[in-house]
Amino acid sequence: MSAATQQSKALAFLRISIGLLFLIFAEYKLTSTRFIWGGMASYIRGFLDQGSYPFMQPFLRNIILPHAIFFGALVSISELLIALSLLTGILVRWASLGALAMMLLFLFSSNYPGPQAPFWQYFGASLEHSVLALCFITLIIAQQSAPATAAPKSSKLVKT
Repeated sequence: MSAATQQSKALAFLRISIGLLFLIFAEYKLTSTRFIWGGMASYIRGFLDQGSYPFMQPFLRNIILPHAIFFGALVSISELLIALSLLTGILVRWASLGALAMMLLFLFSSNYPGPQAPFWQYFGASLEHSVLALCFITLIIAQQSAPATAAPKSSKLVKT
């Protein structure tokens, strides 16, 4: 197996694995009314009380929290679309770009270790979002191959 084939398979595994995770995230949010109709607001209030970066607090308090139902639905549908894109291999870069933006918003909304924390704790506190953000960066910069098709690209007739 060539190195290019191995890399292609590794990227496909990463893409499909993350797609499955996002499908699970979306399924939880879209099949239950709890997240959209109260869970999102509850999370935002918790972030404001105990863990958002100071520069994110006005955005969370003044824009997201008053419209938590809308943003809860937006996050849920976005996670479903990201999952479908990653699972099918269609528009992977665009989905990864949106997912990267989502991960950065989540990271800065919820993973603030505090102003007195040593520098390394900023990275330790952000692992739940920064690892996925790095995966999305990988999918953005990786050379994408076209999704597999059922028909072969060319066929040659052999005389017998």
